[in-house]
Amino acid sequence: QVQLVESGGGLVQAGGSLRLSCVASGRTFSSYAMGWFRQAPGKEREFVAAISRNGFMTNHLDSVKGRFTIPRDNAKNTVHLQMNTLKPEDTAVYYCAARNGVVPITDNDKYDYWGQGTQVTVSS
Repeated sequence: QVQLVESGGGLVQAGGSLRLSCVASGRTFSSYAMGWFRQAPGKEREFVAAISRNGFMTNHLDSVKGRFTIPRDNAKNTVHLQMNTLKPEDTAVYYCAARNGVVPITDNDKYDYWGQGTQVTVSS
């Protein structure tokens, strides 16, 4: 079983950057595809980005392509979400998730483990 803890959220002005981190416990981190999802008030949770277990494949929401990246470091059991050129519409609680599989899929129902989330607020 994997336990996930997110950090790095906060308040930032539009155009700024934040780097979120998700540290996983367990011995089999390299066996998991990792994803980031977000949920804004009154909205359903949506996919943001994901990375395959070996780090060779990534998947991104169209609106964040070119702005967000999702590097992982299996040696440190950590996945990041580097967010640049932030926009007010990026404001949400961001969650990391782990899936016991290879492909970085976008369906949140297919992920097995979730962190508690970290708040990102982008001001105009």
